[in-house]
Amino acid sequence: MSTLHRPGVAAGRDAQALHRVATPDFFGWLEHTRTAGGCARPIRLTGTMTAVDRDTGRVLAEQHTDELPDRVLYKACGNRRSAQCPDCSWVYAGDAFQVVRCGLTGGKAVPASVARHPVVFATFTAPSFGPVHHRHIPRHTCADRRRCDCRPAPCHARRDAATCPHGRPGACFARHDSADARLGRPLCLDCYDHDHQVVWNAFAGDLWRRTKQAVERHLAALCRRRGIPTVQVVTDFGRVRRVPPVRVSHGKVAEMQRRGAVHFHVLLRLDGVDPDDRHALVPPPAGITVDDLDTAGHVAARQITFTAPPHPDRPQGWSVAWGEQVDVRRIGTGDGDVTDGKVAAYLAKYATKATEVTGHCSTRLTPGTIDAYADPEGDHLARLIDACWRLGRPTRHRTSGTATPGGERQANLDTGSHAYPGLRRWAHMLGYGGHFLTKARRYSVTFGLLRDTRASYRRADDGSITVGALAFVGSGWLTDGDALIANTAAAQHRERRRIGREEVAHETWSGVAA
Repeated sequence: MSTLHRPGVAAGRDAQALHRVATPDFFGWLEHTRTAGGCARPIRLTGTMTAVDRDTGRVLAEQHTDELPDRVLYKACGNRRSAQCPDCSWVYAGDAFQVVRCGLTGGKAVPASVARHPVVFATFTAPSFGPVHHRHIPRHTCADRRRCDCRPAPCHARRDAATCPHGRPGACFARHDSADARLGRPLCLDCYDHDHQVVWNAFAGDLWRRTKQAVERHLAALCRRRGIPTVQVVTDFGRVRRVPPVRVSHGKVAEMQRRGAVHFHVLLRLDGVDPDDRHALVPPPAGITVDDLDTAGHVAARQITFTAPPHPDRPQGWSVAWGEQVDVRRIGTGDGDVTDGKVAAYLAKYATKATEVTGHCSTRLTPGTIDAYADPEGDHLARLIDACWRLGRPTRHRTSGTATPGGERQANLDTGSHAYPGLRRWAHMLGYGGHFLTKARRYSVTFGLLRDTRASYRRADDGSITVGALAFVGSGWLTDGDALIANTAAAQHRERRRIGREEVAHETWSGVAA
């Protein structure tokens, strides 16, 4: 039973909430905490806030946080993970939706002409590191995939499958339910290559970088073969360069599979190059189509492979390549299945998640906390975390018995062992240390622009700017009762906004239909 749901704790929380409501300045406190109302662990700040005239710089007013309720200023934590802070992740998901959608349809400083650019939605998965329990539906007959009730196929239906060297069967005839805890778990823990998987997670970002370069090389070669000339542009340093007439802009979301391997959902948009303004977003030349972009994604996924740097536990390194399941779909083909709105909502949803689907959710691990999660003889997740911690251990590569500390550092760089200490830093992410939502610079707007736009909107009717000299004093609400009140008010505010959006959408649709 959760601590907050135990009867005694719940009674204490309710008493704290009643005490807060009974205070004379309750409504002032509620308004004061509104900006951080739904945050699970708001940041508490103390210091001075000064209102300055925007035009003249004259000081209009000054206030110390001692004059505020609770004598602190509350600020939302801004955590993007829905498992850590539902309210802040809700704001992040909204921004992520706008970032992805603007790259497909335009808007917010992105020209509307990008809606006519060829776009594909590609999924790149990790290879197999050993057989795992999975749920596969060969043919869907349901009307709505979100409420799919189709019967899955048997997991690993092999009647002639032999037992593994550890005496475990290599077959599974179960038709797993979507909530089955066995999904993503290896058929044999001892046969599964946990080391290879965490190393693959660590180098997945580099694998994607090489893949995108291969896509662009493939398209550039097509342009040469079809006689499409290069474009002459001037760089920021004033140099004249000839570049391919097409380039690829991407928006990418990383999603963790149940087995703990990351895979990428990527939007690839084909753009042209303007010789007069190389930063402009223009359509690609007519000789390159969405078919070519589709083919380039498949070709790059098959071609790109490399070997991770040597490690004392594996001097030959590990192979890093994509798995066999590479799916490329075209957006806006008219079939109604893959639309810009659905793709944007899908990517925004997974941008707020991390390792929750695997069953593991923790903050960064330390030598003091690692033993609670890592176990070389434990379950699947415990072995993955143990592999991260073991492979990321400090190693020494001395070129001689009298090597200096500086020589050790250079030797580490020469052997490539500097690539693996990051596994310890990202052990709580099963080795993956990349961002869960990234994009090309030219793909769309930035999160910073969206945040600045919101701040400017709030200050639109106020001719002053607030300058704060604030210091951190803690995080979290002062009591569980305060958290209950603030989070309830924020949930009601979100529900009102959702209903309002639905009403506006209904009125707009009704007006168009009339």
